[in-house]
Amino acid sequence: MRKTENVLNKMPKGLQAKAKSDLHSIRLAESREAATKAFDHFLKKYGTNYEAACACLSKDRDSLLPFYDFPAEHWGHLRTTNPIERTFMTIRLRHRRTKGSGSRTTSLTMMFKLGQSASKRSRRLNAHHQIVLVIEGRIFTDGVLQNVA
Repeated sequence: MRKTENVLNKMPKGLQAKAKSDLHSIRLAESREAATKAFDHFLKKYGTNYEAACACLSKDRDSLLPFYDFPAEHWGHLRTTNPIERTFMTIRLRHRRTKGSGSRTTSLTMMFKLGQSASKRSRRLNAHHQIVLVIEGRIFTDGVLQNVA
């Protein structure tokens, strides 16, 4: 999401809707191969006229596509920063209301307790039972568990 905004900010307003659609085709591709093709298509389509936008996108190519190595059910969670932002929004709001929290220790304690409280309201990860497979180091290709012989 943030990467999309950063790339679009380097393009003219009139072109942003079309470019955003092309960026979404990268992010929402069904496989790594399809995402790579969409990525290359974006760079080819906009590269000559909007070098800054394409440079912004291509410099993080390797870090934008690794979610294909996780279960497909987890992709929605991995593609968004909302859970992190929601937790820190709670902390930021409380910190502003208290106009700081005194000492560093008090601030850290407050942030920890607010984070704990926010995590109680978080919804469970889709296909949470597959986390064990990820931790075990099982291999997923395009979201599908591979049988290792």
